[in-house]
Amino acid sequence: MLKRTKGIVLRSTVFGEADLIVTYLTPEYGLLKVFAKSPRKVKSRFGSSLEPLTYSRISFLGKEESALPRLTQSDIIRPFQALREDFRTFLSLSEILELNLSFLAERDPHPEIFMLLLTTLSKIEGTGGNALLYLYYKIKFLQMAGYSPKLDVCGTCGDAMLQNDSAVADRRHAFCLPHGAVVCSRCKREGDASMSLSGGALRFYRSLLQWNSAVVDRISAPESLLSEVGDVIDSHIRYALGPFRVSSRKYLESIPS
Repeated sequence: MLKRTKGIVLRSTVFGEADLIVTYLTPEYGLLKVFAKSPRKVKSRFGSSLEPLTYSRISFLGKEESALPRLTQSDIIRPFQALREDFRTFLSLSEILELNLSFLAERDPHPEIFMLLLTTLSKIEGTGGNALLYLYYKIKFLQMAGYSPKLDVCGTCGDAMLQNDSAVADRRHAFCLPHGAVVCSRCKREGDASMSLSGGALRFYRSLLQWNSAVVDRISAPESLLSEVGDVIDSHIRYALGPFRVSSRKYLESIPS
């Protein structure tokens, strides 16, 4: 059965001498892997549409239970070529692509995550991007995918004191990596892998959860808060992925030239 959708290329993996297995993020099918026949040949009908980050309208053929349907058509809607050509930008974006590849299950639709990725790529291409845009994507992605760290109540006893701004104002708080949550002083144990978070960082994180993507690129945030919250989010992601984490370097090396 022939099916059609739109998708953003997350990864292209070499298969055989001239074929590729292409992984898309799509609104209807979530992570979708398809087999592309001979796209690496000079006269391939797919052209450059299978490059990472490319946003295309695609058609694929396969039975309902087929694990690897065949890509039959790919028409570029937006190439995002400038994002691939700037190495630093692409290296930063590779972390965003890894999040989708590592946390999302195949054929599990997340249209809100698809729109988040498309909007973020558009903003970075239009403005050059900044640290806040990348951090915002990670935080909203984790929220939408159900992997958010818990920073409003104690992850052990459920004490809700952190929901009161006056309770977090001038204190340091312990973010416990095994729990994926802030823990109160009563529950914190010696030897727990933890990171220190300021009250300002907690309030900043809550604000990021409430902002929408239309305004985030117009907000100026102190470097200290970006760094503090960013370190916690990155550590939370690494801990959640454990031994399955793929580094940006390894990701880049997997992309065919």
